[in-house]
Amino acid sequence: MLDAHGLILAGGLARRLGGVDKAKIEIGGETILARLVRRLAPQCAGLTLNANGDPERFGVFGLAVVPDSVPGFAGPLAGVLAGLDHVAAHLPDVDYIVSVPADTPFVPHDLVLRLRQARANGAEIAVASSGGREHHAVALWPVALRNELRRALEQEELRKVSGFIARYVNVAVDWPVEPYDPFFNVNRPEDLALAEELARYD
Repeated sequence: MLDAHGLILAGGLARRLGGVDKAKIEIGGETILARLVRRLAPQCAGLTLNANGDPERFGVFGLAVVPDSVPGFAGPLAGVLAGLDHVAAHLPDVDYIVSVPADTPFVPHDLVLRLRQARANGAEIAVASSGGREHHAVALWPVALRNELRRALEQEELRKVSGFIARYVNVAVDWPVEPYDPFFNVNRPEDLALAEELARYD
């Protein structure tokens, strides 16, 4: 049952890559965003892109684009809030979203299924993990938490994703890192060459 809405987080500044749109970087002849859409769309009831600036630069992808509502590039939590607000306003029957950063080209095909299964054991938020590290921006979030998240961002100025997640019952879901880490992300110029190599396994 496809009852999760996918949220691709592309609202950052990408300073270490010269401010480019990381989602539009090509790997193996395909943009990271196109790769994410191809992998996430079959797992979700729909997809939304969180991005700031001119949304038309993503027009070719046909996705709804929602900007941060919290000013000042407040980080991934602001993007999650934008996605939760969008779903609450336009998709009232959807109870949760799955967030994925726009610089992770190899997210697993069973991401949503496994996060949903783990959350069913009583956790409010399910987080992806690999190689002994939790990837807090890759998570399953209840839409019902959006007012608490807004309060944390606007009144407490909380910016750390893990700090918000820690306030709730949460569970980490681990994926193997062979033949590659599915949550490898492109942060620096040297990551691009490695991403090209990993694309051979895709």
